[in-house]
Amino acid sequence: MLLQTTLQALRQLHLNAMAEALEEQIQIPQLQELCFEERLGILLDRELGSRDQRRLQRLLKLAHLKYNACVEDIDYRGSRGLDRSRMASLIQITWVRQGQNLFLTGATGTGKTWLACALGHQACRQGLSVRYLRLPRLLEDLRIRHGDGSFGRYLQSLARIDLLILDDWGLAPLTGEDARDLLEIIDDRVNQHAILITSQLPVSHWHEYLGEPTVADAVLDRLLQNAHRLELKGESLRRKRDHHKDGNIDPS
Repeated sequence: MLLQTTLQALRQLHLNAMAEALEEQIQIPQLQELCFEERLGILLDRELGSRDQRRLQRLLKLAHLKYNACVEDIDYRGSRGLDRSRMASLIQITWVRQGQNLFLTGATGTGKTWLACALGHQACRQGLSVRYLRLPRLLEDLRIRHGDGSFGRYLQSLARIDLLILDDWGLAPLTGEDARDLLEIIDDRVNQHAILITSQLPVSHWHEYLGEPTVADAVLDRLLQNAHRLELKGESLRRKRDHHKDGNIDPS
């Protein structure tokens, strides 16, 4: 009777994982031989692990990452230009916590978006909020929000995100209003929250891409502060994968 009362109290306190672990302990005689502190520790570990997993799933759902990528699966083979020691530093996600930026550049198909999603996933693991957005779609969305009056509220929501991933930077031409909107988004994050940008354009071409010199100067001045740069090299991984499916390359 006391056990059922305890289980009911745990569930009322929303300690469901702890309640499940307690029920399991009753079924395993070896665990009942442990002292009170050891059994309590097992229950607490189960509850903490469950909460961490729920938080991760919630953060990943809000992140809308394009790929279900993990840093453990990063491919360092070939001539991609990925240095293990440098990647080990980036995987620590200290740069996100310090509000720094990361630029992933390289030709199409070299894995920029996948790597960005892997780093985004790693940030979620560490309890940080992430949002993945394709820049062309974001700019289209902002144009609509200018019209319906939700632009300001949306910018405020983006400003609270720990890591904002802007994919396909430079893929579509910008209007003057687009560039000014980007300045607003970036200005809200300077030295507070991180931005990860993927682009086929080298950073040296971004000023021209942004158009209006005054706005371009302002955007780059904010972006380049404390920024990390990583250029991916080599041929398209997608092309390699397609050739492998066709049997045209050695699977090793």
